[in-house]
This record gives sequence, C-alpha cells and structure tokens, in this order.
Amino acid sequence: MPVTVGLGAASPDAKILSTVRAVGREVDLILFSPPGTAGSFPDSVTVVESEEPQIALIEALYAGRIDAAVRGTLPASSTLKALKQAAGVDHLERIALLEAADGHLFLLAPVGVDEGWTVEEKVRFARTGRDIARRFGLPEGVAVLSGGRLGDLGRHPAVDRTMADAELVARLTGAEHTEILIEEAVGRYGMVVAPDGISGNLIFRTLTFLGAGAGHGAPVVNIDRIFVDTSRASADYTNAIILAKSLAQSESP
Repeated sequence: MPVTVGLGAASPDAKILSTVRAVGREVDLILFSPPGTAGSFPDSVTVVESEEPQIALIEALYAGRIDAAVRGTLPASSTLKALKQAAGVDHLERIALLEAADGHLFLLAPVGVDEGWTVEEKVRFARTGRDIARRFGLPEGVAVLSGGRLGDLGRHPAVDRTMADAELVARLTGAEHTEILIEEAVGRYGMVVAPDGISGNLIFRTLTFLGAGAGHGAPVVNIDRIFVDTSRASADYTNAIILAKSLAQSESP
C-alpha cells in the first residue's frame, strides 16, 4: 500500500517546491500550510490549509489520516510542543540519520541540546539506534563516545565523568566505548552515541553545515507515531520523506 506522508510547509518556498518535484510518486504527499498558499503549489500535491498548520499536521498524524509526518519548514518550538502534547510525553528523543563526506551513513544521538544527559537516556538511544540501524541495513554495532582517550583520565573531572558514563552504557548495552575517536567510529558502527546533547548537536551542525556531510532527518523515537524532525537549513526535505516512508513500511504488518 502507498505511504501517506504529511509535510509542514510554512510557505511555498524553493525547498518545498523542490521536494514536491523530487518525491514524485514515491509517497502520497500532503502539505500542511497557512491559508492562501494552496494555489502556489503544483496541482499534483494535496494541500491542507490551516491557521495553525503545525497543529493540523500533528492532529492528522494522531488521527491516522497520514502514516508519517515531516516537520519541514514549520517552526520547531510550536510544532514539537504540539507533538509532545499529542504523544503525552514531557520530552522528545531524536536520532539523526547522517551521511559523512565519504558516503557512509550512520545514526547519531543525542542531537538536541536537552537530550542524552543521563546514562539511562544514552542506554535507550543505544538500544533503539541498534534496532533502527538493523532495519536500514547499517552496521548493528553501537559506538559510545566520551570526552577523551582513556589515557586522558585524570586531566579533568568532566572528561572523567564522560568516560565513566560511556563505559557503563557500553557494558549495559553490549556497545563499544570508542573514546573520543568519532573518525574511527563512523563507517564501522551504525549507531553513534555522543556524550551529551551539546556535543551531539555540535557534531551534527559541523558535519552538515560546515563539512561536506548531509543530514537526512531525525526520527523521534520515544513516541508511538512516525515523526521526522528536520532542520530549516536543509537543502530540501526529500531524504526526510524517504526516511519517513521507510520507517512506515518497516512497521507495517
């Protein structure tokens, strides 16, 4: 059966129009946009106009009218707030699918600055990430990063704490503590767990905005619906839609 994906479109800008053209018949695409914008989109795409398109997108997701949702160009704060309320959770946990300059795909978490600050959270990321990596044919190994090499132990209490946490997470999940060596982890492991949300966000932003890598969206993994978060700095949202489609198909009976 075809997969129906809702995409947030705050305006008919070039990114949205490019996505509509690129997606083609890959999915049944529905745009959620403010009033008065429908006429600016191609006739081939369905547009739902709403005074609050972010609310309409989340309502459609939880009513089952769409199989998956992609944030697109809708504002992060209000959209994610609506998602948390609909899902009944007090925070969101996201795992980003990234592509290194050499073409290697890998999952990374945490990528939100308020995520992944406890061992418990990192354990959940490791276990969930391993499952997603398996579904996408990525290496099933999990790399847990810390703030230094083991030889740096004792140089600073904060670094020591990240290494202790990484050792514990690795032991609890069967992952590998790869120290600070992210350059060795990518390509060998399908899932990479950063020491905390700040360092994970910096890895993501450095790779996608300063380096030659790419981001393909970040599924929210602690809710019972498929929602792929995106960055408004993305070139377009084609990869995020294909990711949402793949997740929806992998969950189908």
